[in-house]
Amino acid sequence: MPAVGIATGGNGKAYAGNLTPYVLATCIVAAMGGLIFGYDIGISGGVTSMDSFLKKFFLSVYHKKEKDKTNNQYCQYDSQTLTMFTSSLYLAALISSIVAATVTRKFGRKLSMLFGGLLFCSGAIINAAAKAVWMLILGRMLLGFGIGFSNQSVPLYLSEMAPYKFRGALNIGFQLSITIGILVANVLNYFFAKIKGGWGWRLSLGGAMVPALIITIGSLVLPDTPNSMIERGQHDEAKAKLQRIRGVDDVSEEFSDLVAASDAANQIEDPWRNLLRRKYRPHLCMAILIPFFQQLTGINVIMFYAPVLFNTIGFGSDASLMSAVITGSVNVLATMVSIYGVDKWGRRFLFLEGGAQMLFCQAVVAACIGAKFGVNGTPGELPKWYAIVVVVFICAYVAGFAWSWGPLGWLVPSEIFPLEIRSAAQSVNVSVNMIFTFIVAQIFLTMLCHLKFGLFIFFAFFVFVMSIFVYYFLPETKGIPIEEMGQVWRSHWYWKRFVSAEEGGGYEMQKAAQTVKNV
Repeated sequence: MPAVGIATGGNGKAYAGNLTPYVLATCIVAAMGGLIFGYDIGISGGVTSMDSFLKKFFLSVYHKKEKDKTNNQYCQYDSQTLTMFTSSLYLAALISSIVAATVTRKFGRKLSMLFGGLLFCSGAIINAAAKAVWMLILGRMLLGFGIGFSNQSVPLYLSEMAPYKFRGALNIGFQLSITIGILVANVLNYFFAKIKGGWGWRLSLGGAMVPALIITIGSLVLPDTPNSMIERGQHDEAKAKLQRIRGVDDVSEEFSDLVAASDAANQIEDPWRNLLRRKYRPHLCMAILIPFFQQLTGINVIMFYAPVLFNTIGFGSDASLMSAVITGSVNVLATMVSIYGVDKWGRRFLFLEGGAQMLFCQAVVAACIGAKFGVNGTPGELPKWYAIVVVVFICAYVAGFAWSWGPLGWLVPSEIFPLEIRSAAQSVNVSVNMIFTFIVAQIFLTMLCHLKFGLFIFFAFFVFVMSIFVYYFLPETKGIPIEEMGQVWRSHWYWKRFVSAEEGGGYEMQKAAQTVKNV
């Protein structure tokens, strides 16, 4: 049977350069932009399982949870106001990502990171000082504006700075930072929940200022990418910067391709309208479908609401927070596996293996929860062995996501877009991600109440569909220079019908690059 979907290209182009300490340091600092996203994901579920937080802002949820322990456990957290607290952030991120596309294109990736850090810091301050629900929502929206800017700029920055042979590993540093942020938030929630007086949630929410300051200060000291500098007409500075980050003097071939790509991009008056052209059909499909599928793996259900979920299936409050710490640790370790393997095994292998692992684990977790609570959600005594089984399979599910759809959902879109549509397409990617994060976060607790353990079957179905999609339609991008990515579409069994040799981008860039060299 032919290996459908695989397309690796083959023009053999290899740019000079090494993985220098300078570029490694800059990519590590830039990847810290993921901390703000991860910290927020981890902190949200934790504070919403703290009794002191619920009593102050969501009293009806607290009464539903505490007053009648025989209630349907599937529905004890079902509150649209509570889910709006979590999901309002992603609606704001959706809006800001559209603005961030223009800022990133016209003013560079650094400024977009700076805005992200400042907005996130402002939101953290308001949330820590919140006296009413409207302050929580306002703070969450400012956090969302910050995340929209950082998620727009950081993956692009990493893909443009990294040598193409190491692009996968360095770009996944962003996802690693997200997982570290989640883990740190879970650990802090665990200890802050024990503070007497019931004000630990303020420290949890206010702690978001720390990752915000890291990315804010980092954006001030980081260099801009050569791609961005060329895009803004700074050719001499860009060439000098390229020589420094590659660690060699002869960067003429890569520099010429970057200039040619920029010249092609400058001829595009409206990158948004250009994105709709037939030759960009595969790019647009990936910009929409990859983040769509990433959110429908169900991972944010686990990471947003891990403490709530564990509490619902019978763990005590402290035990549920500790279980979230365990899943957060697995998330970090599994992401390191992806960093090691993404440029060795390829993107497709990790996507497919992770999909199969998640599918199996979701089926087992659904069976376990269904056997425990049935369709009525009536709780009973939770045996120790049962609790261990649930946590083990949830951890295996998290690991499958963390070395596949987690990092690759950000890596692949950031590396496949040609420069002329890169900012606009990345904005579509972030926007779709935030739309479905918002939808899933907003309706999850209601779905849990109505679908019960079938919720995990619901997400398992989409994991199956997305694995089929990857097998047939996602080409392999391992080892392809970012400005030569057009070749993977022209050699793909399906997408080549949309991208002819004359329209693929790589052909045009090579032709333009040759012209530059001959001048």
